[in-house]
Amino acid sequence: MNHHTMSQANRPSFITLPASAKYKSVLDFLVEKFPHISATMWKERMKSGKVFWRDNDRDCEDSNRAIDEMTLFQPNKTLGYYREVTKEPQIPFEETIVEHNDHFLIAHKPPFLPVMPGGVFVNECLQERLIQRTGIKELQAIHRLDRDTAGLVMFSTNPETRGDYHQLFSQQRIHKKYQAITHVPTSLSMVGKQWHIKNYLTRGKPKFRFINSNDPSQGQYAESLIECLEQNYDHALFKLSPITGRTHQLRLHMMEIGYPILNDRFYPELQPKEKDNFQKPMQLLAKTLQFIDPVDKQERAFSSPFSLTLS
Repeated sequence: MNHHTMSQANRPSFITLPASAKYKSVLDFLVEKFPHISATMWKERMKSGKVFWRDNDRDCEDSNRAIDEMTLFQPNKTLGYYREVTKEPQIPFEETIVEHNDHFLIAHKPPFLPVMPGGVFVNECLQERLIQRTGIKELQAIHRLDRDTAGLVMFSTNPETRGDYHQLFSQQRIHKKYQAITHVPTSLSMVGKQWHIKNYLTRGKPKFRFINSNDPSQGQYAESLIECLEQNYDHALFKLSPITGRTHQLRLHMMEIGYPILNDRFYPELQPKEKDNFQKPMQLLAKTLQFIDPVDKQERAFSSPFSLTLS
């Protein structure tokens, strides 16, 4: 493989080795854990020092942090490695910083850009772009948006108070409003209509897609308020207020009321995998975040500088 086309992560990923002793070497474990990466590729990475023991796990006598193909498996130790992908896609849209203070940063994420590294994306993600821009290595996303969804994402800039902001989300004390555009029948007058959806979301096939279900034994409870704000012939603009924060919740709830979001590549039908069409972003935007700041107890409200509009 031509290494000039490789893109290497700027920061290592970490994985703690399992307690089981069924592996002889670290290499054995990595080959089984990551079946899509060949043993030859791991050996190359080891030769160039890209696989190593994490510092604070180092035993006094273990002066050599680097790992080679002969290094013995050590249960419960933490391993660092640099992810690599061939030709990482570049997303041609800029992020916008909306707020940056001693405790958090809020940024508008453009569509198509992932929040965190994953899959073919190692450095081309919102978190990495913001670390590069601000120089804050401790910057960490507090919640996620789907790659196709645009809008506000909150990051912690301070490890001391990170837990306080995490709790805003885990305890549903943060209020989020979204905008979405869908096709609607021209014969219907939609403005002012409201829906209160409560159901359960269960994994479908393939497993990154979810299905609406009314069976409490199926999956996770999901609740959203939806209102139609504007209509222009065969398109309508909706305001969405999620009460819970499940994966793909709003995309599924819009499908549940019969109006799937425009340019959604997963719902109602999974579209064939193809290159991103930057001319046709999904019409879903995380427009506002509102919360009582856990540090100074002040009410805070932030709004994306972008809006969805009916043309």
